[in-house]
Amino acid sequence: MKGVPSLIELDEMLLPYRAIIDRRIKKREEVLSFIEERWGSLVDFASSHLYFGLHKETDRWVFREWAPRAREVYLIGDMTGWQEKEEFALAPAGNGVWEIYLPLDSISHGHHYKLRIKWDGGEGERIPSHATYVVQDPSTGIFSARVWDVPPFRWRYPRCESPPLPLLIYEAHVGMAQEEERVGTYVEFTRRVLPRIRDAGYNTLQLMAIQEHPYYGSFGYQVTNFFAPSSRFGTPDELRELIDTAHGMGMYVVMDIVHSHAAINEVEGLSCFDGSYDLYFHSGERGVHPLWGSRCFDYGKIEVIRFLLSNLRYFMEEFHIDGFRFDGVTSMIYLHHGIGMDFLEYGQYFGDDVDEDALVYLSLANNLIHELSNNAISVAEEVSGMPGLAYPVEGGGYGFDYRFAMGIPDMWIRLVKDKRDEDWSMGEIWYELTNHRKEEKTISYVESHDQALVGDQSMIFRLIGRDMYFFMRKGDENLKVDRGIALHKMIRFITITTACAGYLNFMGNEFGHPEWIDFPREGNNWSYKYARRQWHLADSPELRYGELLAFDRDMLGFVKSYKIITPSHPPHLLYLHEEDKVIVFLRRGFVFVFNFHPSTSFVDYKVPSPPGTYTLIFSSDREEYGGFERISLGEIHHALPWASEGHHLSLYLPARCCFALSPPLHPGTGQGPYGLEKL
Repeated sequence: MKGVPSLIELDEMLLPYRAIIDRRIKKREEVLSFIEERWGSLVDFASSHLYFGLHKETDRWVFREWAPRAREVYLIGDMTGWQEKEEFALAPAGNGVWEIYLPLDSISHGHHYKLRIKWDGGEGERIPSHATYVVQDPSTGIFSARVWDVPPFRWRYPRCESPPLPLLIYEAHVGMAQEEERVGTYVEFTRRVLPRIRDAGYNTLQLMAIQEHPYYGSFGYQVTNFFAPSSRFGTPDELRELIDTAHGMGMYVVMDIVHSHAAINEVEGLSCFDGSYDLYFHSGERGVHPLWGSRCFDYGKIEVIRFLLSNLRYFMEEFHIDGFRFDGVTSMIYLHHGIGMDFLEYGQYFGDDVDEDALVYLSLANNLIHELSNNAISVAEEVSGMPGLAYPVEGGGYGFDYRFAMGIPDMWIRLVKDKRDEDWSMGEIWYELTNHRKEEKTISYVESHDQALVGDQSMIFRLIGRDMYFFMRKGDENLKVDRGIALHKMIRFITITTACAGYLNFMGNEFGHPEWIDFPREGNNWSYKYARRQWHLADSPELRYGELLAFDRDMLGFVKSYKIITPSHPPHLLYLHEEDKVIVFLRRGFVFVFNFHPSTSFVDYKVPSPPGTYTLIFSSDREEYGGFERISLGEIHHALPWASEGHHLSLYLPARCCFALSPPLHPGTGQGPYGLEKL
């Protein structure tokens, strides 16, 4: 990328760390040079899935595995009666690789199989590291790899030509996307949920929990089989059908990728795979995550880098994934995993507790993703604010396209949970919503799945509580419900209209899904009660959830039609008043007005504005959104001279209400002075 300024040119506070930044750049270049010298290119390097695992050739099957500490390796399964047989014994092929060639008639579609690996001092059954389909026996609970030998999937729709602008992300979990208290499927999600996402106006689907994980309650973040899409939701081709259908609806499909750690399981996973604990992971204490109890990858090993990069290529090529949301990046890039850290000083980004091998891996991962597709996107879930994370590698960054603005949901929870409405700080809200490194693109959100996990609550449930069970019918009079619905809309509208480059919503929260998320576990008697989505709440004409759904749909339509979320046009604060709880800002020529005051409505309230005549075009107070129609769409407001202070608008600001004002469109052109399209 020509003309990309260096990070230090953009931020002089990085000058004291120039030597460390240069060292990191050099380290990355050295690893990339080694890869290109040995494999020819980064794409060719990321091909372990084409070499390892089970593959059907023209006249035979071939299977390979990397197990350098192994003394003997056997393929066992339905084809061997689950016994060791000499004709299924793998032979050493050098560099720790074991391989076997078998006749075509020795293995059939649907066969279950594993490896039995023997090492000095022990042995064990293992699922192959590159298994692409792993299933669980419903009666025994035992996992095994399964042969998936079917004709190639026929894709019907091309991928989207370019990433949506802005990204409007719908974060979804296939298993909990159904009403019934059970695990949902890819097929059900395709038929029932994708149309909802399309109709709601979201343009990007973020799929959680795709990589195989034995413990459903881990939410998909304790992965054992990195190349296997979870079979609890269906077959690999049913996942392909889901993605293909989403593409046909014009949606991007982003996948949660868990490369920050791996499940500690030995039989199902990679831990102690060949009798050694440091094959893929660090040895000793460094190899075990102190909070998650999982295994921590050794990103300094070229074999580990190849395994993880191949994993990205596999899902992009085999499943037409458009990009990835990298989970747990903070945990990856610090030896302390970010535990108990506040990250208030620049020096914390450049100390000895930074895992520079992980930074090298992440920059190579982003290189690979964008080499495979110019239109692919990558998103970092990272809380520390590491400089350059979402900045081009050519400028000294690590290449992510976006990073999550993780401080925003924390702020909203803190305000709603710990402070009275009267004590909310408008300055704190504005700072947190707009605080990000200017060279990086961020994605804002009010709540993801994280904010509603057991022990926490969805935002609407925090706002209303148990009154949701009794007073969510239209016509019910309840002050807590009225407050909750009003703030739910305001919080979302100010979050999306100040967003830098994108916005995220977790499945169901757009209509105020109540309560929390709790997957079946011993602590809840293995219940699915809270691991589902109650879509009927939004569909019922008698309940108020549909009002929130209508608001969310029109909110997304508004920001898309008027191109509000544009990184090159950040919001500009016009007015902020702490006591009145008022925030007014300008973006793309629109004036956005928020009155967070819990009880006071203001008449003839003067706020500064550019000159012109404005029209009220969006309001949270519409009756169809559960409002009170205290202001009306189409209202005209003239900006009047205001002494030496430019111009001002004189407005009626209802309590707990927000609205947007637009300059009128020029007659005959359909455009305003900022070249904006009609809604």
